[in-house]
This record gives sequence, C-alpha cells and structure tokens, in this order.
Amino acid sequence: MEIERGSRSWCGGITMAYVYYNANPKHRQIEDCTIRAICKLQGTGWRQTFMEISLECIEKCQMPESDAVWGDYLYKQGYSCHMPPHQYPYSYTVKDFCYDHPYGKYLLKTNGHVIAVIDGDYYDWFDSGDGIVLYYWKKEEN
Repeated sequence: MEIERGSRSWCGGITMAYVYYNANPKHRQIEDCTIRAICKLQGTGWRQTFMEISLECIEKCQMPESDAVWGDYLYKQGYSCHMPPHQYPYSYTVKDFCYDHPYGKYLLKTNGHVIAVIDGDYYDWFDSGDGIVLYYWKKEEN
C-alpha cells in the first residue's frame, strides 16, 4: 500500500509520530528549542546541555540561539550538516523528513525553530510536523 507524502504515519511496519517532549525543568516553551532538541538527541539534561552550549557561546561571543554556536557544538559531537532534497526546496516538511528517515538521530532547523528526530519520530512541545525543513544535522555512526 502506497501512502502519500505528508499523510502518513506508517511506513513498512514502522510508525512515525509526533511525541510530546519538553526537557525544560520549568516547562517553558520559548527561546530554548535548540537546548531541548539537543537534550533529546544526546540523552542529557537541560542544565547540562545549556552549560555545554554556553561554553560555545563564550568561545564565540554569541548567544545560544545562534546557528553558529549550536552548529559547532553538534559538529564536535559527531553530527554533520545537510540540506533537504533539491526537488522539495520549499515544501519538505518535518513529517516528510521523518518518512524519509525512519532510522537515526537528526536535528532539524525550520523557520525559527529546532526539532529533534529519532528513528522517524519528532520530539517537540507542540506538533511541528508541518514546519518546512531548511537544513538538518545528522548523527554520524562510528
């Protein structure tokens, strides 16, 4: 059975879904999406992740939400940066990405937001599945 892009939650016996996740100890939902996403990918707590990102901030004299700060952090953690498929430059959603990537750990950058994806599930405090993927970071396997 073929499932259309953007309408699926089942692929080859693997379910893919939005999963509620908020690592912020105060349950805040703004300005720390990068920290929350990295917490999920790395399996670390919010405070530890914030401190590690803060060290990058000090080194670069930039704020935590700067793509250069957390991008360098992810690179040092074994992630590589990629662009979405060229045939979908302005329509490749988070849901599409999850369908195409049922395995692995990824951090997706959308317009003003960052989302963790693990094995086809996307983790966030709201259903961000319709966001357009601008670029993504992939955890490289050793």
